[in-house]
Amino acid sequence: MANKIQVAISCVSALNLLIFIISALFQKFEKGPTISSTCDFSHAAVACDTETCSLVGRDILKDGGSAVDAAIATLLCIGVVHPQSTGLGGGAIFTIYENPGTVKVINARESVPKMYRRDLLKECTNDYSSLKGPQWIGVPGLIRGMEKAHSLYGRLPWEKLFEPAIKLAKEGVNVSEILSWYLNSPNLKNAVETSPLCHSGVLCDENETVLKTGDKMRAIALAQTMQIIAEKGASAFYNGSVTKTFIQDIQQNGGGITADDLESYRVQVTGVMKAQVGEYTMYMPPPPAGAALVSFVLNVMKGYNTNFQSVQGDQKLLTYHRYIEALKFANGQKKQIRDPEFNGWNDILRLISDEFADFVREMISPSETHPLPYYNITPGPSSDRPGTTHVAVIAEDGSVVSVTSTINDIFGSMVFSESTGVILNNQLTDFCGRAESINAGEKPPSSTSPVVLFSQSRNEILVIGGAGGSTITTSVVSAIMNYLWWGKNLTSAVGTPLVYVDSKNRLHVEENDFFKSIKENLKKFGHTFMDTLLFENAVNAISKKGNCINAVSDPRGKEKPAGY
Repeated sequence: MANKIQVAISCVSALNLLIFIISALFQKFEKGPTISSTCDFSHAAVACDTETCSLVGRDILKDGGSAVDAAIATLLCIGVVHPQSTGLGGGAIFTIYENPGTVKVINARESVPKMYRRDLLKECTNDYSSLKGPQWIGVPGLIRGMEKAHSLYGRLPWEKLFEPAIKLAKEGVNVSEILSWYLNSPNLKNAVETSPLCHSGVLCDENETVLKTGDKMRAIALAQTMQIIAEKGASAFYNGSVTKTFIQDIQQNGGGITADDLESYRVQVTGVMKAQVGEYTMYMPPPPAGAALVSFVLNVMKGYNTNFQSVQGDQKLLTYHRYIEALKFANGQKKQIRDPEFNGWNDILRLISDEFADFVREMISPSETHPLPYYNITPGPSSDRPGTTHVAVIAEDGSVVSVTSTINDIFGSMVFSESTGVILNNQLTDFCGRAESINAGEKPPSSTSPVVLFSQSRNEILVIGGAGGSTITTSVVSAIMNYLWWGKNLTSAVGTPLVYVDSKNRLHVEENDFFKSIKENLKKFGHTFMDTLLFENAVNAISKKGNCINAVSDPRGKEKPAGY
């Protein structure tokens, strides 16, 4: 009898243990992300698309700099190491978080010059080369944005933040694989080799052939410009010793920006928009940033009560079909992403509302897709291009910066100021397909989504954003869903193969076994697939829970974050 009781107790204990384990797993996947058993860092971290610059930001933090100080130094570094993506001739949008009650946005997006061509939008085409050139240059805002951020949140001296980038520009850096890939790609090689970018010796060797991986790249004129700005402040660029030659270079290349455009440029300091993503509050910049599209897609998917089980077994087909349909509706809403100073707030507030997400879910069929007009698709070419970079920073005091900076296309407008070493943006192409008219001073729409998510109940913060132009929305949404809802750690979430829906609602997929298992059924639903050789997106993210920090630089770029 005693043995039977002992066996019964053992069975009950085993059953309770099994129930406990199943319950724990269920809660783990239902309530939030998988928390890594190991921590990358315990104090602070920087994640960007080049390890060299992640280390620059880390060193600024170790020297007592703020999160903003580290972000500025990192961006300046990236402008030297990856000049195809960002630089002094571009702009940026900062989301700066001190605590849940203190979150600000610094909008240093480029703006339309006063002497812009009134028929400019008639030149919007699908032809890649037609979207290059001086007519597309917007008034650069990056340096003014950095100055404003530093005046509000900086700790270290302004000039110290420039030192690493100046040193790299003078001494030279080795050309990275990704920069070499762009320089030697069929679309760009000839364009670079026949431009001042080559003749100046920045991106070409002595034979005027574009550099390749491992070659030394120097930017002496840019180093001199940064030195002047470091010593004299942003005014040297906007109304000082750099301005005259900079404007002369632009105008000699056919651009219409004037000294008055530079002098009158102002950044905007605003509050954030907020959205609930489960237990997390997402803080995001308002338009012209594109974070509202990220919020919209998450809002649609949240209404399906998506969780770990949603991407298992038979459910994964329906989940991804719904996700793809939500991305198509997001494409149809891109026209709502406009500068609210000129276009108001009504449309954007509707876009991020629960009511609109409910309406869209009712329009999503469970097993079929629809023609383009059904989604109110935005006509024309993709609204922005892949010349972008994102930096995520968490400082030791808990403050964070999520900042996306861009010159828009790869090497921007291809207009190069030889006297200053600055590559100019082609930001005005972002109006193509989204606007019927533009205004002097208006900031172009964008997909940039530098966001911060915070959960009081989980004591966790997530800093995330992406590069890659119109792929930013899908890459940031994918990383957030995989991390918060689908049970992946941060590295796996960022590295999850993507599905991207282009402006014609065609699917581009990073193939893996997961997508292969549902691809044929998605075709039966009516989805059209296109071959994709390279995804030009990069998500960089940092999470902090208690004293445990995990940082990820997108594994597609083969680079690393840094911290301590």
